[in-house]
Amino acid sequence: MKYTFEKTEKSTVKITINLEEKEWNEAIDAAYEKVKGKYSMPGFRKGKVPKKVLESAYGAGVFYEEAINIAFPKYYEEVLDKEPSIEAVARPDIDIKDISEKGISMIAEVAVKPEVKLGEYKGITFKKVEYNVKEADVKDELKRLQERNSRTVDVTDRAVESGDTVTIDYSGSVDGVKFEGGTAEKQPLTIGSNTFIPGFEDQIIGMKIGEEKDITVKFPEDYHAENLKGKDSVFHIVLHEIKAKELPELTDEFIKDAVGAESLDAYKKEIKERLKKQNKDRAEREIEDEIVKKVTANAEVVIPEALIDNQIDQMVNEMSYRLSYQGLKLEDYLKYVGKTMEEYRKGYYDQAKDLVKSQLVIGKIIEEEKIDATEEDVTAKIEEMAKAQGKKAPDLKKDMAARQLDYVKNEIIVKKLFDFLKSANEIKK
Repeated sequence: MKYTFEKTEKSTVKITINLEEKEWNEAIDAAYEKVKGKYSMPGFRKGKVPKKVLESAYGAGVFYEEAINIAFPKYYEEVLDKEPSIEAVARPDIDIKDISEKGISMIAEVAVKPEVKLGEYKGITFKKVEYNVKEADVKDELKRLQERNSRTVDVTDRAVESGDTVTIDYSGSVDGVKFEGGTAEKQPLTIGSNTFIPGFEDQIIGMKIGEEKDITVKFPEDYHAENLKGKDSVFHIVLHEIKAKELPELTDEFIKDAVGAESLDAYKKEIKERLKKQNKDRAEREIEDEIVKKVTANAEVVIPEALIDNQIDQMVNEMSYRLSYQGLKLEDYLKYVGKTMEEYRKGYYDQAKDLVKSQLVIGKIIEEEKIDATEEDVTAKIEEMAKAQGKKAPDLKKDMAARQLDYVKNEIIVKKLFDFLKSANEIKK
């Protein structure tokens, strides 16, 4: 096998693979052995027809297609093994230049990891926002605790208020004609949840049990149903039930039962410390994001479309996975939002391109600065993990798969990277 390769300006490599007669005939023989069971001819048992007989009957090229399927992966992988500079990131496109009994010339064009020209990534000034914990934040946390421990009670002595959960019948119409999906009976609705069309829930406030009324709302211009976009509609409402949340009183006894803290004041201190840490982590994430955005914008790289497509594949698969937890299929979701798969993927394009570029730039900085995870780093990290899990480090490491160890190493490298970037740039509070 002889080969040549050349890099293009579009982050692709064109590889020409030439097989001489002996190598090509070996591939043809292998193809014959693989597919001979499909052939039968008078005078021969099925699968026992000699190769020459089949070639005479069907032409010399009868096994060429299968021979290419056998030969190309073998010799293509051989080229990649010999040329580590060719970092393929997608399946190659194959073209046959010449083919005969004497040999074959195959051309593979494949997207490769592109060259990254780093711009300025050190000595830049960034502004870091600090988030302080306010008393209102603590009150919000306490309110959420009350909400989690609330109980629902029936209301019969007053009208609907914001925050109530009501049970209603409704029937909607546009220009006096009822529309599909616009009617329901005994429908629960929390007022203020903004579940329904804007203005719908507000008009139920003030209604009493047993009351009926018509309300008028306008469908949003971006509503998913084409026939209802921007249309004025009338809904006839019948109110059956009103339920309200009854919140527990914030006492030391309640706090002890709910979260195990000694007192309300003690729990407030816990909340403050937790929120301080959350705010600190938030500020760190934001400054890291800003650094990545800046150094990525300063770099130059020609991104092959195959890498962007791969990233879009991941994003679509993640969305499909999330939808499955809600009992939905991606195909049904696309019908609901009125988009084709092509349109949906196109919506991810810019985000995917930016993400791929940032990954390539970050990878280049790691390479340039020789950032790595040493054995000591990995051991220390595993010891930290083992302590948190109440295990011994050697036992934990023994149970870890290679993929898990790679994840640990990557986590260490990423932390070292951001430590480096923060120290190499000026961060003002």
